[in-house]
Amino acid sequence: MRESTWKGSNETDNNSLTPGVYIVGAGPGDPDLLTVKAQKLLSRADVILFADSLVPREILNFCRQDAEIMPTAQESLETILPVMVERVRSHKSVVRLHSGDPCLYSTIHEQMHLLAEADIPFEVIPGISAFQAAAAKLKVELTVPGLVQTIILTRISGRTQVPSGEELTSLAAHQASLCLYLSARHVEAAQTKLLTHYPADTPVAICYRLGWNDEKIRVVPLAEMASCTSEENLIRTTVYIISPALGKFNGRSRLYDPEYNR
Repeated sequence: MRESTWKGSNETDNNSLTPGVYIVGAGPGDPDLLTVKAQKLLSRADVILFADSLVPREILNFCRQDAEIMPTAQESLETILPVMVERVRSHKSVVRLHSGDPCLYSTIHEQMHLLAEADIPFEVIPGISAFQAAAAKLKVELTVPGLVQTIILTRISGRTQVPSGEELTSLAAHQASLCLYLSARHVEAAQTKLLTHYPADTPVAICYRLGWNDEKIRVVPLAEMASCTSEENLIRTTVYIISPALGKFNGRSRLYDPEYNR
């Protein structure tokens, strides 16, 4: 992909945005978890293209009343891209609003590639990811001294295949804090693979539509991960946190130890 030479979201003299595409992370659902920069961009952009199946409409309350708003859940990239290109070439600013953080499972790689080919400037604005919102809701730290110091973000193979070197069984061998996305439809297979290395009583947080009005969070042993998912009828918009950090453990960081040499 050719790199964009754009310097970013500079404002013009009339407080409008520099024409271009702003790829914005909307977070998991709670409008209050938008970054300040994301709110500013939404309040000033001429055009908003948003993934309406994953981004709640309440977030659109930050938009200008006269902004052009286009839902994209039922659209293909072949439909979405020409809209972005045409609007920017018409000297308009475009926010491409994605759920969570754009660097995770958001399909922005191909969008950036095509925007660069079309010589359309773009900028990426990060957002809160579901695993971070889940940890906050659960009031846990996923890297506990003496227990676990690694976080793995992954998914199980489905319509999108996972490379063989990242197969879930091999990742489970680390017994890290494992955050499993896009896997509710294949939860039985995921549970089987995880049980090859994690103890059956390892806590699992099942987090559905975090930050939405119908949010659900259940914490169960790993052995009950699939049955609980089935009981709650969860097939999408669910992230699983598999981690010993969800259990009871009295660890302490050396950083704030009175003997620590500062």
